[in-house]
Amino acid sequence: MSRERGTVGSADTVLAGKISDPALSILLCSPASSARMIATVIRAAAAAGLGGMAGLLGGLFGVGGGFLVIPLLGFFYGMDQQTAQGTALMMVVPNVLWAFSQYQRRFSVDVRMAATIAGSALIATYPTARFATGLDPHVLRLAFAVFLATIAVTVAYCLWRGNVRVATGPTRAWGWTTVVGLIGGVLSGLFGVGGAFVAPPLLTTFFGLRQLEAQGLALALVSPSALLALMTYARVGRVDWLVGLPLALGGIAAISAGVAFASRLPERRMRLAFCGLLLLTAVLLAARG
Repeated sequence: MSRERGTVGSADTVLAGKISDPALSILLCSPASSARMIATVIRAAAAAGLGGMAGLLGGLFGVGGGFLVIPLLGFFYGMDQQTAQGTALMMVVPNVLWAFSQYQRRFSVDVRMAATIAGSALIATYPTARFATGLDPHVLRLAFAVFLATIAVTVAYCLWRGNVRVATGPTRAWGWTTVVGLIGGVLSGLFGVGGAFVAPPLLTTFFGLRQLEAQGLALALVSPSALLALMTYARVGRVDWLVGLPLALGGIAAISAGVAFASRLPERRMRLAFCGLLLLTAVLLAARG
């Protein structure tokens, strides 16, 4: 009997020794580890797919794609509004830089106006972004929805009244684009991507630019201010880097196709599609409450 116990004891000792082996420990834990790994891969793949869709639309409308990603990050990843905005900015920064280079090459964006808009936007972005990180997420989300809906209705009303200019020359001196940059900087800091929405309507209405030229300048506005806003959100821990990285990679892969498609759409149809997308995003934000 004692011998049997000794044998069992020896077996237990051997088993314990084997379990302590690091490689075997990993294998024994593999079901839980595999489940976590699979979940992580699915999460990253979904983010890359979402980034690709956003990059396509961002290239098409010159807005970086963050407008659509923000509400979807809340729906599918359970992020609060500030974290969703900060994570979306990780995708927006490389997207807008790449998209701007594409717009500049295809549509000859005025570099002087682009520099003016970008520089003035930087002045207003940081303090507004700092302010936004401390707001109630519910209030911020609804404010973003109202903002998008207002822009969409305003542009649609101008189209309905037939107020669509196609002239290539500005109706105001280029220095006035400083005002556009300041407004865009405030909205970029507040909503993460707001400046890209307000700049095209202002530039087409008051400066007589075509929609594609205005979208290129909007990208110039967003590029530096988005980077500054990202740094601000990251400093207060409002960026999910594991989701943001595949978002960015997916967006970069698809954005050139969006820019190429933008050149094929008529002016009026482009603006109507822009309005429709703004309204859709506003509805998604409002639905989450």
